[in-house]
Amino acid sequence: MAGEGGRRTEREPVAVVTGGASGIGHAVVADLAAHGYRVAVLDRDAPADGDAPADREARADGDADRVRWVVGDVRDPDANDRVVDVALSSFGGLDLFVGNAGVHDGGIGVRDVGGAELAEVTRYVLDVDVVGYLLGARAAAGALAESGGSMVFTLSDASYLVRGNGAGIAYAAAKHAALGIVRHLAADLAPSVRVNAVAPGGILTGLRTTDGRHVFADADEITATVRAFNPLGVVLCAEQVAPLYRFLASPAAAGMTGEVLRPDGGLTVR
Repeated sequence: MAGEGGRRTEREPVAVVTGGASGIGHAVVADLAAHGYRVAVLDRDAPADGDAPADREARADGDADRVRWVVGDVRDPDANDRVVDVALSSFGGLDLFVGNAGVHDGGIGVRDVGGAELAEVTRYVLDVDVVGYLLGARAAAGALAESGGSMVFTLSDASYLVRGNGAGIAYAAAKHAALGIVRHLAADLAPSVRVNAVAPGGILTGLRTTDGRHVFADADEITATVRAFNPLGVVLCAEQVAPLYRFLASPAAAGMTGEVLRPDGGLTVR
């Protein structure tokens, strides 16, 4: 097969995905594995034996050999290095890095909580959603440059909007910063590595707040809110969004870098 940069390789394509235990990350892992990728996953939620051959969902899909799991926190540089090392040692290379792990702020505004709590929540969100992306990109950049590969990051409608979508000030700041990361990396790593993103809006996932609460716990209420908020009146699921990551890493997107796909029901035309 040909790599992203036109290089020839006899192996199957290899990806690293962060935050692959649930939601969009899990859907991306399943989609990639189903379409010929071998995947190394970094997540805090994984089998007890650490670098297990596969996660429980991969086994349920009947193809456990395609996924390797690394238990770790995206805020830890060593964990990011470790998952890339697992991809290289287990699968022989790296063609795609998906930065996806994230945490929500629960919708807090600057006047909603005391200064100490605001500082704590903001640091947590920025560490996971921004620093985690930077550490993953740093760990993967060398191997991707060798293969002519790609990075694809999960952004959000909060990368563009600041009201009406449930995002608080810390989450909006983090997702705006992540958009800057995509643009900077696209310029910095060209022409060896392409860097793009997917910015979903109104997708019900397992996203949690810094104190562990589910953002979409009241699914019926959230669904009604999302349908009323976007022009198409749709609520997408993670499985509908996951193929976009694979598209951005494919030869069909060979001319794209620094771009963001926005499956958000048409929020750009509001």
